[in-house]
Amino acid sequence: MPKNCIGGAPLFDWAQFLPGVAAGDHTALAGLYDAACSVVFGLALRILGDRELAEDVVAEVFAQVWKDAKTYDPARGSAASWIISCTRSRAIDVLRSRKHERVTQPIESAADAPSTLPGPEDVSALGERRQFVRRAVDSLAVEQREVIELAYFSGLSHTEIAVRLGEPLGTIKTRIRAAMMHLRDMLGHLAPPIMADLKEGTG
Repeated sequence: MPKNCIGGAPLFDWAQFLPGVAAGDHTALAGLYDAACSVVFGLALRILGDRELAEDVVAEVFAQVWKDAKTYDPARGSAASWIISCTRSRAIDVLRSRKHERVTQPIESAADAPSTLPGPEDVSALGERRQFVRRAVDSLAVEQREVIELAYFSGLSHTEIAVRLGEPLGTIKTRIRAAMMHLRDMLGHLAPPIMADLKEGTG
């Protein structure tokens, strides 16, 4: 289970968080995450059979919920049904993608493989991505930016951050969750995923 998953509330409680999430309330998102993540992770793990991939799906699902909460219609189904359906779809997409990646090509095709060295356009695009990341990190609340920098740029664990800042561990985890959801929302248009850029884009 992802390190930040704690407990899990009854399914019927999930809907109470969605109005706040739709309004852009990071506290509501953190509450929904704590309530639902164990179920989301469990379903993704059953489908994928890989903990790391399941954790990626959890992050993607809650990023989607954060983005699409305004469009959620209770008349079409419960909040639990919506989130579980998102989880199943994401996990199946990942599973299909993994199967596709396992298809190998004849060794002769390697001669025609393009160079992996970045060209001028790639270098320019990478610089733009890093600027996006820097601006996104700068847009975080001060306490959120502080824990993100300690976690991802200084390599500290959640416990080490809590000790350094003199804050409860649960508070640190909530700040990191809220910050990551904010970054994923701002940087979701970038591909490949942003995490590789975070360390480089803030130097």
